[in-house]
Amino acid sequence: MTEAKGSIYPDDWLTVARKDWHRMTVLLEDGDPDGAAFFLQQSLEKYIKAYLLEKGWKLRKIHELDTLLDYAVEFDSKLDEFREICERVTGYYYTERYPLIVPSELTTEDIKRDRIDAERLIKSLFDKESIAL
Repeated sequence: MTEAKGSIYPDDWLTVARKDWHRMTVLLEDGDPDGAAFFLQQSLEKYIKAYLLEKGWKLRKIHELDTLLDYAVEFDSKLDEFREICERVTGYYYTERYPLIVPSELTTEDIKRDRIDAERLIKSLFDKESIAL
């Protein structure tokens, strides 16, 4: 089986980022903070990758938002203000993907708080992006 290659087109990444944002919203409304957290991470990952691809970055298989942010900061140093949200949300990928010894203690309120910070990050990457909260 060959490994699927990701698109190098930013618009493709934005399309999926928006779908993941919608999924996050639906799961949050449904009272599933772990699922919402996962799709929040997925959405931010794809938004940052779309931004980087627009800048000519070579696509890499990276899930850690803080690592992706390191690359983004090379293009706009002001993005470093989002380091804390990227570090926190990176952990959400692992919370939902892998069994944990200790169950997640994420709450809906945690994700709602992070969603606000995530929206600020997305607007900094794509100022015309319309995200419904």
